[in-house]
Amino acid sequence: METIQSTLGQVNIASIIIFFVFVAVTLVITYWAAKRTKTTSEFYAADRSISGFQNGLALSGDYMSAASFLGIAGMVSLKGYDGLIYSIGFLVGWPLIMFLIAEPLRNLGKFTFADVVAFRLKQKPVRIASSFGSLMTITFYLIAQMVGAGSLVNILFGFPYEIAIIIVGLVMIAYVLFGGMLATTWVQIIKAVLLLSGATFLVIMTLSHFNMNPIELFNQAAEKYSDAVLAPGQFVTNSWDAVSLGLALILGTAGLPHILMRFFTVPDAKQARKSVFVATGFIGYFYILTFFIGFGAMVLVGQDVVSTFDKGGNMAALLLAESVGGQFFLGFIAAVAFATILAVVAGLTLSGASTLSHDLYVSVFKKGKSDEAGEVKVAKIATLIIGALAIFLGLIFEGQNVAFMVGLAFAIAASANFPSLLLSIFWKKFTTKGSVASIITGAGLAVLLIILSPTVWVDIFHNEAAIFSLKNPAIISMTASFTVGIIVSLATKEKSAEEKFEDEKLRTYLGIGAE
Repeated sequence: METIQSTLGQVNIASIIIFFVFVAVTLVITYWAAKRTKTTSEFYAADRSISGFQNGLALSGDYMSAASFLGIAGMVSLKGYDGLIYSIGFLVGWPLIMFLIAEPLRNLGKFTFADVVAFRLKQKPVRIASSFGSLMTITFYLIAQMVGAGSLVNILFGFPYEIAIIIVGLVMIAYVLFGGMLATTWVQIIKAVLLLSGATFLVIMTLSHFNMNPIELFNQAAEKYSDAVLAPGQFVTNSWDAVSLGLALILGTAGLPHILMRFFTVPDAKQARKSVFVATGFIGYFYILTFFIGFGAMVLVGQDVVSTFDKGGNMAALLLAESVGGQFFLGFIAAVAFATILAVVAGLTLSGASTLSHDLYVSVFKKGKSDEAGEVKVAKIATLIIGALAIFLGLIFEGQNVAFMVGLAFAIAASANFPSLLLSIFWKKFTTKGSVASIITGAGLAVLLIILSPTVWVDIFHNEAAIFSLKNPAIISMTASFTVGIIVSLATKEKSAEEKFEDEKLRTYLGIGAE
């Protein structure tokens, strides 16, 4: 145990070298992509030139964040079986996207999911409301990633927190600003390959201590910490909380703007479906690995050591890497974890920039009339603004427990974005006012309830008891969003939206007129 405690927190030369090699390679890719990124289609959607397999790998790279890798492994190492609720929740959203969302999204949209919601509704109010939902989701997600990056680099490389935040911000701005979606896609593909291979090696090396037998690993965990670690109820004790969390993770996935944006990079709906199929396979495989990594850390490192370094257990995977593979392997896994954050932040930034430039600047302020060069210029200015905002938020939230930020991002996505997206595609009587009311109700209620929940009201504001008892508000806020959207739509009939529904249906299922 001494070697583990003595190395983490000191400068790790291996991790610094591996990380800067990753940055150098991806910046070369950005330079190559910059030469091919001139038009709006190239900047936002890589000119729809990404294959289904490539996009599936990039989707998995965009989705497997540091919260997935470090957070879930840590949760399993400290809480046992209950950590699986996050793995399953994050994964189960993907078949839903494949069968419900992927094809209509690709056929109806152009660059953002707001294109789909606004397809047959009045552009201006729907775009403004959709942008509100998107930017709130992106902001909360961004805070969690940036604070995670600062803390990780602080522990791994020995850099001060502030310098770490600035490095992440500047490199990510370079990816998006110069290379657009093409560079961001390849950064995510490389990162996905590194993360999947690193996690696979880590599991193989862990299982080698248990005769390559997972059952032996679980038996030793039960011997060391009692059978309770193999049973549910250690972490999520309230059944309503479990349902609410599950809804947020499953349906929130289908409302994340940076994930939905990736469906516009493929040439047609068939490739969109293929990319979800590929992503589901890679993501499912990865989450199985995090389960073994968590139990491996529980047995080989020990819960007391894991919680000494980080109360939430976020260093479990890194401590296990050092325990089974020494300092160099720790360096490799650490660099991969950092690259993970970089790739996810780049995807979020590009999504935010497209919302500001395509949804607000072109569709609202310019009323749909904009030249290509002007729109790309605005998108690049928006990238700089969001990049600066990400650095600023990362510095402001230093030292905060931001675990709730990712949960909140998913709750907002499930409450604000998903209901209006689903209703606009499948319900003929959905109206502009219904869409706006649904988005604002979902987003507003999700934020209000999370502030009143134990996560913020007790843990951060240090009040004695929470006003709202559930830790995740999705079961209330999403239900309210759907209900308000339906009631307001029935009360405000919109003939033009109903008439356009048949055209939308034709394009949804046959792809006629898809861009």
